[in-house]
Amino acid sequence: MFVRPLSARMSRRFISSANKRAPWIHTDTSPIRNEFAPGELSADFVPYAPPEPFTPKVRLIAHYLPQFHPFEENDQWWGKGFTEWSNVGKSVPNFPGHHQPHCPIHLGYYDLRVPEVMVEQAKIAKEFGVGGFSYYFYWFNGQILMERPLQQMLQNPDVDISFCLTWANESWTRRWAGRADDVLMEQSYSMEDSAKLLRHMRQYMDDPRYIRVDGKPVFIVYRANVIPRIHSITKAWRAQAEEFGWPGLYLIAAQSFSVGNPEKLGFDAAMEFPPHQIERKEVTDTIPLLNPDFTGVILDYEAVVEAALTKPEPDYKLFRSAMLSWDNTARNQNAPRIMTNFSTGAYGRWLSHLCQSCLQQGKYQADEKIVFINAWNEWAEGTHLEPDRRYGFAYLQETSKALPKQIE
Repeated sequence: MFVRPLSARMSRRFISSANKRAPWIHTDTSPIRNEFAPGELSADFVPYAPPEPFTPKVRLIAHYLPQFHPFEENDQWWGKGFTEWSNVGKSVPNFPGHHQPHCPIHLGYYDLRVPEVMVEQAKIAKEFGVGGFSYYFYWFNGQILMERPLQQMLQNPDVDISFCLTWANESWTRRWAGRADDVLMEQSYSMEDSAKLLRHMRQYMDDPRYIRVDGKPVFIVYRANVIPRIHSITKAWRAQAEEFGWPGLYLIAAQSFSVGNPEKLGFDAAMEFPPHQIERKEVTDTIPLLNPDFTGVILDYEAVVEAALTKPEPDYKLFRSAMLSWDNTARNQNAPRIMTNFSTGAYGRWLSHLCQSCLQQGKYQADEKIVFINAWNEWAEGTHLEPDRRYGFAYLQETSKALPKQIE
């Protein structure tokens, strides 16, 4: 999601090692060591200890990737049984202190075909104050990918958490493999297809768990500004929603790439979507690398947070979003986009500020008091509320601490 530097920096000094698996990995016992010995816990690790039940004043919605299960298309494109866990598990550090690989705990390397997984995810999310998931929805002109977990959730009331859908309307390519021009699934648009999309989504939006604003189902579009005739489509969607018996749709445009004022696209509100449109402070040249083939970009997480704390409120409705750290090394070992200098405290300051700001803004009615989090389980992008071996439940603990709570 970040702009790649024009050239690799060849003047950096590299730390070398004779490790056969990956020659740049530093494996001695000095303080820059990244891996833990068996049974060893990081100083940052927080065990599972949910807070006393509380009612948040703000609804937190975490983005949720329904990818972690094998399906036919991935088998064809990447090999039998491929899921994102395939990349997450083999990622290695690029520099001293680099948090890789991200090793999941509590649910482990789960398979979303197992119903109990989504039940437990909903349980722990709610315990720590997360009020809903925004499931990514992959619709390509009537062909749907990765829907099995969502269908299982829909039929299982034990997945006891509110939800909405985000249409991830972007073509799929082999850019992970450096071949962005090799299109696997192409996105296309038409009035007819847009109507089919909403008819299919009706089954989700009719569910009592579905998130609504002013009685209208919330529908988020990842790249609203690339859809031709978007004003005609949004108008048709709203009319179609009324035919379904709803008072309309509450349309949110994600601020990916160049999206700004959502009203110009016919949407009700925008949603920040970090790491898109963030203030950047690149620190790549200050980092001693372990990987001599590294051509990626390293940003300062603290600087991202500080810029977010002073970002002005626009005139239009904008749902603010906090993000855990960001690191897609698992998808591109040598040319990732990484945020270093992450801490749960910085994340907590960011989230607390957004929640307080949301409460103070008079333009938002009660059911618009919403803040988003990127993400619940983007493991290959290094941003996840789900616990890992280094931080344990610290991400979720900090989330519950940051939430303003109603006095019972």
